Amino acid sequence: MSSDMSSDRITSNSASSEEQSIESALRPSALAEFVGQDRVKQQLDLLLSAARSRNRPADHVLLSGPPGLGKTTLALIIATEMGAPIRITSGPAIQHAGDLAAILSTLVEGEILFLDEIHRMSRPAEELLYMAMEDFRVDVIVGKGVGATAIPLDLPHFTLVGATTRAGLLPSPLRDRFGFTAQLDFYEEADLARIVQRSAELLKIDIDAAAVTEIGSRSRGTPRVANRLLRRVRDYSEVHGSGSITVEDAQAALEMYEVDRLGLDRLDQAVLRAIIERFNGGPVGVNTLSMAIGEEGETIESLAEPFLVRQGFISRTPRGRIATAAGYAHLGLKPPATVLENATQIGLFDTPSSDA
Repeated sequence: MSSDMSSDRITSNSASSEEQSIESALRPSALAEFVGQDRVKQQLDLLLSAARSRNRPADHVLLSGPPGLGKTTLALIIATEMGAPIRITSGPAIQHAGDLAAILSTLVEGEILFLDEIHRMSRPAEELLYMAMEDFRVDVIVGKGVGATAIPLDLPHFTLVGATTRAGLLPSPLRDRFGFTAQLDFYEEADLARIVQRSAELLKIDIDAAAVTEIGSRSRGTPRVANRLLRRVRDYSEVHGSGSITVEDAQAALEMYEVDRLGLDRLDQAVLRAIIERFNGGPVGVNTLSMAIGEEGETIESLAEPFLVRQGFISRTPRGRIATAAGYAHLGLKPPATVLENATQIGLFDTPSSDA
């Protein structure tokens, strides 16, 4: 039933393999170059400086937050700041304890092991990781059945950098073994503008300050989205403009891609309009909403709803989604008196019912 609204969304915070190669060219290589996340940067700088002064590997680090906020970039920066090699893998790639043991046994002293999507690792591998993180040792099982023997294998002291978008899915024993946990937040518009300006300079794009601000304000608090919008605006300027990006180019390009002034795209607007125009502001369950706009319920919940809730345009209630006064105002509509009455009578909760 899925429509094309969720396909190749320009505002998606996930990256394709092609886009990952582009991002690698734009990544800062040192903490001093990393824009935004000031609190996390200060904490990491202290952690790494202390480790360097003791001439010891840094404590294990967990980076948590939505996609596109810089977790991989920070992992690479940690390796650079420590002057250490880095090994990169992911949770889905480690489905057996043996997979993890093979990686751990080939690490060198002080190496950084970056484990992306750590919450998707298999349970047997997780249990092996506990011992490796705490005691720098693993037990390798040789043989099968009653004749199996556990051979202890000492590991070099390494630093595990785990990244997750779902910290709540990590078991407590694993979370507790990280010496430092960094929660990455969505970026302020000023920081996004600085990121756009820096990327433009690296890509040798001529862009005026107003266009930089315009792109940053529509980037949904996410650097990955900001860099993608910059490239699409560049395309528009090269084809329809002078090649030097003006604010008019930015506005026209983003209007063409249906990204409005706050970063809502076609899917977001379809969800918001359906709640308001078809269901009188709600409450409406996600399954009903899915049929109304021809999009999968999971897509609505994972791609559109988080941003609409964060913007304060909709709320989740036990009976379904309701539009807020801010949601009406964003569409240029006057909210009916019942909007405030609904909010009072229904109550706003984070956990909806099964159809909510």
